[in-house]
Amino acid sequence: MAARMRLHLDEHVSLAIAVGLRRRGIDVTTTVEAGLSAASDEEQLQYTRTHERVLVTHDADFLRLHKRNLPHAGIVYCHQGQYSLGEIVRRLAVLASRRRRNNLRSRVRFL
Repeated sequence: MAARMRLHLDEHVSLAIAVGLRRRGIDVTTTVEAGLSAASDEEQLQYTRTHERVLVTHDADFLRLHKRNLPHAGIVYCHQGQYSLGEIVRRLAVLASRRRRNNLRSRVRFL
């Protein structure tokens, strides 16, 4: 059986989302926890690829990096303010429960 999807929230995503996901048993890290607060977007993608974590972001810069074909473990993008925090948690929980770890490799998924 393939390993479950693990997530990484960039600095633009509320810590409350990490808390909500963890309450649902989802493995999630944040930029601050990973010591990446001053890291470039490219370094963030490198971290997620190395640790096999799908990046969750509101930052459109990551979409541009994806278009440049920079390798990554997957990106989940949500426009800032499009959904409530609770709805983002719910949508991410559903995604993580249905997908396997490598399922989004080098792909973008929009919430």
